[in-house]
Amino acid sequence: MAEDNLTVVLHSPGDLRLENRPIPEPGPNEVLLKMHSVGICGSDVHYWQHGRIGDYVLEKPMVLGHEASGRVVKVGSEVKHLQPGDRVAVEPGVPREMDEFFKMGRYNLSPTIFFCASPPDDGNLCRYYIHNANFCYKLPDNVTFEEGALVEPLSVGVHACRRAGVTLGSTVLICGAGPIGLVCLLVAKAMGASQVVITDLMESRLAKAKELGADFFLVVKKEDAPTNLAKSVEKLLGSQPQISIECTGIESSIQTAVYATRSAGVVVLVGMASDMVSIPLITTLAKELDIKGVFRYCNTWPVAIAMLASEKVNVKPLVTHRFPLEKAIQAFETSRQGLGIKVMLKCDKNDQNP
Repeated sequence: MAEDNLTVVLHSPGDLRLENRPIPEPGPNEVLLKMHSVGICGSDVHYWQHGRIGDYVLEKPMVLGHEASGRVVKVGSEVKHLQPGDRVAVEPGVPREMDEFFKMGRYNLSPTIFFCASPPDDGNLCRYYIHNANFCYKLPDNVTFEEGALVEPLSVGVHACRRAGVTLGSTVLICGAGPIGLVCLLVAKAMGASQVVITDLMESRLAKAKELGADFFLVVKKEDAPTNLAKSVEKLLGSQPQISIECTGIESSIQTAVYATRSAGVVVLVGMASDMVSIPLITTLAKELDIKGVFRYCNTWPVAIAMLASEKVNVKPLVTHRFPLEKAIQAFETSRQGLGIKVMLKCDKNDQNP
């Protein structure tokens, strides 16, 4: 086993460092992973720039990274379903206790959940990492390590589309064509949505959305009125969408989703917004809209992996940049500048392949 455990550590806002840390030993129910591919998420960049997201505040150095896959190199004494050599995708949210949310199958809402790279918990952007074995999922031979890492953002799409009730024939508006908007598009189409319209400020992202199967796309300008955008969506689809999935967190975009959605429809809020936003409440009431929140995901990894293995969903085009772990700072800067879609870090210096 290699002796170095190069690790990406955030010390304070703007202070991102590469450090060599000891290789950890797995506990009875844990596995030691040799990390392979770790994607950079917008939340990683936000912590780097601002040191906090909402109530999650950086108070001590934290390892970044939560979109990850790797290979098992050692298993704890109680682990039965994994063995050294297994390729796995890592689910970063692990319940710490069997509370009421765990029992109802919504463990993502547990107030004590461990989550990679959310203060005070360390992430997995390193060469070697230990994780709860029950939240490591074997990858089929035809699913690559990079696809395994992308199961995490794909899971957001699965959870959002489940919450929205996407089904055969659904018409869907997706606000925002960043990585999360694009995975929502992929999942909505796989779940049977008949028509999907997607919006964004950047034409390059909408071009990627078209490549991934969007039926219509709408270029948004910051000065556009939400009511006018809603009319444009209706014109494109020929009717108002039954479902809107808001992935930007921008107040005007949330308003657009409310105005655009047809009566008795569903608006799902995925994007992290400001603590307080204004929404058209009378419109919401008059249309009897259901507004639903989304917080990460739960019970999605097996479904997402099956979708990839069956090739019902193709996430490979999302990866636009790759960097070796040694160039993590450059990779984060690339992501911060909004270049491309998904920046992937390759942690195994002997295997830089997808």
